[in-house]
Amino acid sequence: MTESADAHTDRPPLQGKRAIISGGTTGIGRAIAVLLASYGTKVFICGRNPVHLDDALARIREVGEGSGLAIDLSEPENITRFFKEGDAYLGGLDIAVINAAVPAQGLTEMGEAELRYAIATDFTAYLLCAHAAAETLGDQGDIVLIGSMSAYVLGAGSTVYAGMKYGIQGFSEALRKELAPKGVKVSLVEPGKTGADFQYPDIPADEQRAMIARDEMLRAEDIAVGVHYLLTQPRRAVVQQLTIAPRQQPKE
Repeated sequence: MTESADAHTDRPPLQGKRAIISGGTTGIGRAIAVLLASYGTKVFICGRNPVHLDDALARIREVGEGSGLAIDLSEPENITRFFKEGDAYLGGLDIAVINAAVPAQGLTEMGEAELRYAIATDFTAYLLCAHAAAETLGDQGDIVLIGSMSAYVLGAGSTVYAGMKYGIQGFSEALRKELAPKGVKVSLVEPGKTGADFQYPDIPADEQRAMIARDEMLRAEDIAVGVHYLLTQPRRAVVQQLTIAPRQQPKE
């Protein structure tokens, strides 16, 4: 038998793990749910659209095991419901992927109601989901926050979205230090521009496909592979921040 201890590190298996994924019905969240399910992780997802939920669950069940519910996490009581039902279905929790988000415009381009909804979904719900995850995980597990490279693109039209993602970046680093002594690992994944419904209507589907073909845009599956990488590191190692950019990302 060939000795491989000096060729690779410990690789915790995903088989038998239990994962809850917010925003798991489309885009990056869906890709993560499908990939984890294909490795034997039991998943519980949520999204706002029942049709998207049914479609995602059909795909997940082709490769593994999963369930979920259609729910809007901008309402705080829905976060409690999501984690309660997820915990009951999964029979415990090992992984929480916090991903659900909506687009946002520049501050002066948004009405107050739009602004409050974006903050409730993209920032407040992130923190509340992390709080619920930390309580549900107990003394071991992984929290993965899906941020964005928009945290670095501080353009005039990105004030709200970039501001929230920049806040998530600082929150994730501090949370990693807070939860490390409790056995919980916290990682932040920051994707560049990624093909998904999230890009509509600014970038229609045919243009997204063309950008992906030119390596100017990522596929959601590229981000899922990154999440798989950080979840299969040994418990002593934390991938604190993983930035994934298109090779030919256009200048903003």
